[in-house]
Amino acid sequence: MSASELRSNPDNFCYRHPDRQSFVLCQRCLRTICAECQTQMPVGVICPECLREQQQSSGAPRARRAPRILRAVRSDDSRPLVTYGIIGLTFFAFVVGLIPGVGVAVRSTLALFPPALYPEFTGVFQPWRLFTVLLVHSGFWHVGLNMLALWMLGRSLEPMLGRARFLWLYLLSGLGGSVAVVLLGFGSTVVGASGAIFGLFGALLVIGRHIGANITGIAVILGINLVITFLPLLLGSLGGGGGVQVSWQAHVGGLAVGALVGGIFARTRTIRTRRLQVWLLGGTAAALVALLAVPLALY
Repeated sequence: MSASELRSNPDNFCYRHPDRQSFVLCQRCLRTICAECQTQMPVGVICPECLREQQQSSGAPRARRAPRILRAVRSDDSRPLVTYGIIGLTFFAFVVGLIPGVGVAVRSTLALFPPALYPEFTGVFQPWRLFTVLLVHSGFWHVGLNMLALWMLGRSLEPMLGRARFLWLYLLSGLGGSVAVVLLGFGSTVVGASGAIFGLFGALLVIGRHIGANITGIAVILGINLVITFLPLLLGSLGGGGGVQVSWQAHVGGLAVGALVGGIFARTRTIRTRRLQVWLLGGTAAALVALLAVPLALY
């Protein structure tokens, strides 16, 4: 994005002071706010309107406004607790999976095996696999690299979006990856949170592009990961159906859904569009669930 495009994009200017350029978003309504309009909260910063709305709904005393210089420096000083919670839960599941006599049963119960979603095919109905697959990994390097990527991406996205929106993004991206596996790799057994991680990449790319941030680094990293994802397939080393494998289908599905959710967040940043945002997120989840009916028609 050129400098002229940055200056002409109204989303890059404070909604209360249109002459002041900023790239800091209110964590509740996602509108751009300058340093003067920022009030530091436990999770990111919020704008004056959201602050008044929060005070009126809770009856709490007015939050003390930090000095302007401190707000400008510490506007991103927040703890990504959802990110930390997901990382902790994933490592806990990984450690449990290492316990002799227990680990194999846990991994086989939590991994995504698409036929287990359909009583018509296997006689069992285990829908939790669509999400528990995010907790199961094939080895230390697999879980370590995924959680490192989650930590890096979560520190940027969670304070920007807020905890609830970030959790929606992670879960919908993971669901998108699982649905893609069901549609494109029905006979395979899949493990890993890579679908959700790719969804975070997609959302960060879309949101960054929308607010005019420099997304070159994210695009390069995403491109490298996509090459690594598809290289085994292009070389013909990716076998079909047998054993546990990290799935390119989950990567592509998670990336697509994450980009879609990021677009929803970027386009519904105002208080007036908050209800529309909820409906769009719910519609995305419903559409993904509806796609699970496709294998019944195909097989």
